[in-house]
Amino acid sequence: MKNTMKIAIVGLGVIGKVHAAALAEQGKALYAVCDIDAAQMQAYPEALHFTDYETMLREAKPDAVHICTPHYLHAPMILSALEKNIHVLCEKPLCIHKEEIDMILAAEKRSSAQLGVCQQNRYKKASVFAKKYLEGKSFTNGYGTVVWERSDAYYRSGAWRGKWATEGGGTLINQALHTMDLLQWMLGMPKTVSASLSNLHNEPAVEVEDNAVCFFGGDSQITLLATTGAGHDNPVEIVLHADGETLRILNDTVYINEKPVSFEEQAPLLGKSCYGIGHSPLIKDFYDCIESGRPFPINGEEAAKVIRMILACYESKGKQVSID
Repeated sequence: MKNTMKIAIVGLGVIGKVHAAALAEQGKALYAVCDIDAAQMQAYPEALHFTDYETMLREAKPDAVHICTPHYLHAPMILSALEKNIHVLCEKPLCIHKEEIDMILAAEKRSSAQLGVCQQNRYKKASVFAKKYLEGKSFTNGYGTVVWERSDAYYRSGAWRGKWATEGGGTLINQALHTMDLLQWMLGMPKTVSASLSNLHNEPAVEVEDNAVCFFGGDSQITLLATTGAGHDNPVEIVLHADGETLRILNDTVYINEKPVSFEEQAPLLGKSCYGIGHSPLIKDFYDCIESGRPFPINGEEAAKVIRMILACYESKGKQVSID
């Protein structure tokens, strides 16, 4: 990507700093940064500083913006940038409401800019290997488990956390989204789901779920078990059954019939270990796509798939519902 491209980041919390580090690693300078907390911007003295997003878009006129803000701000910020033909790389989730999906997809079609979403676990070598290995095989079923810890202190760390209106959910839309995305990416989009959700671990001020059991139906059967009520974070596991073989992904290792296939580290770990190492290759690919005119693979329609699954889980309340 040419150094003259004007890149901006909005939201300089934990994940915003990961994006900034990935850009710096790839030799891409930040042209502008935006955060309501001016102190967060002091680490980027060479960039223009803004405390208002719309002002930044209007005055700085960036070519691309990374959206790293709380969930409820993703949709309006995506829409505003796309309407101005500014490329967007948004952190997950794409959005938190069903009606926002259609609005974003319509804006994406009208815009000359690209929209990408950070579902970065697709860029891990284990995920890429598994996806290619499973091509052409007949699936029977698969499951994923996410057993992590998110304490009351975690939810108190941001006023937007733990609330339906601002986070849009809990364990599913925040922690288990990546595992659910990998399952549908490898096995295909399910048609129905029956889900049971509960909040058994966190203090009453936390509105959203910390436990989820989800059974997806369609051409392949998918089961997801997720909790953030554990004592510490455990490795995420995905198990897939196809053509009499069992493929298991545990962190960055693939096991085929329990025989490991190992991979060399492909990128540095820039944030929390649970983020994985996918941000750097995803961000690099996003800018390679812009430069070459190639469509970025995790666009609005692709990122909307896991959101449709999650919103159907929230609608289910233990009954089977269609995913649309």
